[in-house]
Amino acid sequence: MNQEKNSHANKVDNSGAIEKGLERFIFNSRWILTIFYVFLVLTLAILAIKFLQEFAHFSMSFWDASEAELLSGILGLVDKTLLANLLILVIFSGYENFVSIIGAAKDSDDRPSWMGEVDFAGLKLKLIGSIVALSGINLLAAFLEISTTSKEDLGWMIGIHLVFVITAVLFALSERIMIHTRK
Repeated sequence: MNQEKNSHANKVDNSGAIEKGLERFIFNSRWILTIFYVFLVLTLAILAIKFLQEFAHFSMSFWDASEAELLSGILGLVDKTLLANLLILVIFSGYENFVSIIGAAKDSDDRPSWMGEVDFAGLKLKLIGSIVALSGINLLAAFLEISTTSKEDLGWMIGIHLVFVITAVLFALSERIMIHTRK
């Protein structure tokens, strides 16, 4: 009888250890995400190089540029800046929400005030808001060069932009409903 109890206790202990080990493995699997964030940082470096290339081209040609070309060049630089900001937001928020708190920034005077405050829902809203802004900039650039933009392409750009805007509004409404429902 004692032997039967010990056998049952060992099975319970073994299954508890297996469960604990499996849970530890699953929990630690979040570190795989660091690969994605490291390569997003490298993507940010590539974007910075592209920004410098575009700035060099812009600064060499702005003397002879029309007002529309000048504004399009500036909008291109703003577009890249917004995209870089979006990448930083995704890198910082994603890493802190899904992997680990960025300890190096914890006591830094330079730590952005939003860091650690943006949850997954907030990240989704900021992401779609940034996409709407990027789409709007590209649409504005197309309007500035309307003489060289085909009407069909312009129609597609407007349609896609409206889809982004509607999606952003629906995301915001669904988030508001979820917050209201929780309270």
